[in-house]
Amino acid sequence: MAKGGFGGFGGMGGMGNMQQMLKQAQKMQADMQAAQAELEEMELVGASSGGLVTVTVNGKSKVKAIKIKPQAVDPEDVEMLEDLIIAAYNNAVEQAEKENEERMPSGLGGMF
Repeated sequence: MAKGGFGGFGGMGGMGNMQQMLKQAQKMQADMQAAQAELEEMELVGASSGGLVTVTVNGKSKVKAIKIKPQAVDPEDVEMLEDLIIAAYNNAVEQAEKENEERMPSGLGGMF
């Protein structure tokens, strides 16, 4: 039989550890919520072809705006415009992912 009668927790000494772990978990949750709020508010701009197309996303990769300069629009080459939009979006998302990784506590970036 384990000493202390509480499965090796040493009586009430284990309770202090549980309370400390609970406090740490609560702090981590609060930090995560604060980071999530920051990510939702931030704006990251991705650009392609020298800024002909820009895409603005928040830190959670949600598109907030797309700007297309008139010289990027060629009715004879719509495929090029599509590629520029994709490139600008991917650039913005890369920035958002980096911010997410940096701001989420304990390396939990990208999990939420």
